[in-house]
Amino acid sequence: MQKFVAWLEKNLSGPMARLSEQRHLQAIRDGVISALPFIIVGSFFLIVAFPPLPKDWAISEWAAKHIGEILIPYRMTMYIMSLYIAFGVGYNLAKSYKLDPLSGAQISAAAFLLTIMPQATKDLGMVIPMANMGGHGLFVAMIISIVAVEIMRFCKVKNITIKMPEQVPPSVARSFEALIPVAIVILLVSAFTVLLGIDLHVVVDKAVAPFVKAGDSIFGVLLPVFLITFFWAFGIHGVSVVGTVARPLWERYIGDNAEAVAAGHVAPHIAPETFYQWFIWIGGAGATLGLVLCMIFFSRSKYLKTLGRASFLPGLFNINEPVIFGAPIVLNPILIIPFVITPLITGTLAYIATAVGFVTPTFVQPPWTLPAPIGAYLSTGGDWNAVILVVVNVAISFFIYFPFFKMYDRKMMEEEHSQDQAA
Repeated sequence: MQKFVAWLEKNLSGPMARLSEQRHLQAIRDGVISALPFIIVGSFFLIVAFPPLPKDWAISEWAAKHIGEILIPYRMTMYIMSLYIAFGVGYNLAKSYKLDPLSGAQISAAAFLLTIMPQATKDLGMVIPMANMGGHGLFVAMIISIVAVEIMRFCKVKNITIKMPEQVPPSVARSFEALIPVAIVILLVSAFTVLLGIDLHVVVDKAVAPFVKAGDSIFGVLLPVFLITFFWAFGIHGVSVVGTVARPLWERYIGDNAEAVAAGHVAPHIAPETFYQWFIWIGGAGATLGLVLCMIFFSRSKYLKTLGRASFLPGLFNINEPVIFGAPIVLNPILIIPFVITPLITGTLAYIATAVGFVTPTFVQPPWTLPAPIGAYLSTGGDWNAVILVVVNVAISFFIYFPFFKMYDRKMMEEEHSQDQAA
């Protein structure tokens, strides 16, 4: 085991950890996270617009009459998430380079807006279509933000800036320092969109289409599930590593689903991050709520029973570090097996249940610390079948963990008995 762990550290853990710490990926991750409050709050207005109640109830009739007004907060937040994310990516990347973060954020937001082709209308004149500001434009937002900040850094390194005297206030000096990079970015992006007539969103869509399709397949679900639990089994924060790469896809899916529901259509994607959160990671990575229940009700080991009781409340709110490091699951040859297998099975069941229409695809993003039944109900817009699926998956996790737990419980009992005799 020690040799295997050493091999993993050298050939897998180290490279993956370095990948998750890569400057541009970190900026993307932090930029997406910075927009989460707008995504979470904005998505709840979809539930208000489409209440999970009979259509002949007064509140449902009221929502149907005022759906346009109800959806305005959603359209100004989650619906244009890519604009917020472009700002966040630019801010964090500029900060990592020790450039002015606000200038980096503003230049990135401007560059992203310039990728969207204005359209002429008879009544309103030139308007900016909002469709590409949502999840659909997420990849363009990330790429163009990185390009904009890299141009800003290049100008700084090559001293292609306008320097003001020391007596000038810092805020004014920073504004003039960003003048040339802003001009370059505006001219460069405008050359593509205006002079050449190239729609960058169409170009990027074609390039990422295979990844978008693959990530929403059963294989695209089970691969990150396996990698996350595999890394956790060796003490590496799996979501931090895998999520850094996969989260742009997950955010694209939740944005597309929300837009489809707001337009009165069926959500097209099965696998946003909310799918993993509410149907697979019940109790945390590895679906450990089933293991905690085994400890509480069937443990003969005093330590495991105490650990189970202490871990139940955090596990109910999807925090399972106490059981991962307390049992421990990390480097535990007995518990690693169900820790990896359980979410693969529950993930497969959840994927099939969603694909056949038993459960509504998730399109709302509640806070991840909600208990799973509540989070699943809200994320699907009030689908009670989602609650049933959560209960079934908890039961499955319990029965998969149980035989391995009994083996480990017996081992812990023998150790406790030996210690008592030695005392």
